[in-house]
Amino acid sequence: MSSSRAFQWAREFYNHPAGPKTVFFWAPTFKWSLGLANIADYNRPPEKVSYPQQSAAAVTGLIFMKYSLDIVPVNWNLFSVNAFLSATAMWQLARKLHQDYVLDGPPKPKAITEN
Repeated sequence: MSSSRAFQWAREFYNHPAGPKTVFFWAPTFKWSLGLANIADYNRPPEKVSYPQQSAAAVTGLIFMKYSLDIVPVNWNLFSVNAFLSATAMWQLARKLHQDYVLDGPPKPKAITEN
């Protein structure tokens, strides 16, 4: 790639409607840290994984994947970060479900006691 071609590409990227001069670039860029935090949590015991937190991350990722394709201009950074966040959250949920229902067995019914 010649230097003038690289300069032209950099200028187009910088001036793009979803480029680094806008929130449409920086919000998804910083959202990558949520998915990376899920990757870092793979070493945590599954007992410490939160059903509500990971469910919210998975659903949020799925919802915003759809909307990232509906907005103009289409924001592929937003789409990819939400796909990654949703996938890592679903993986954490799968680890938690496996621990709770396969390894530990189904939950035992609570005994009814009369007072």
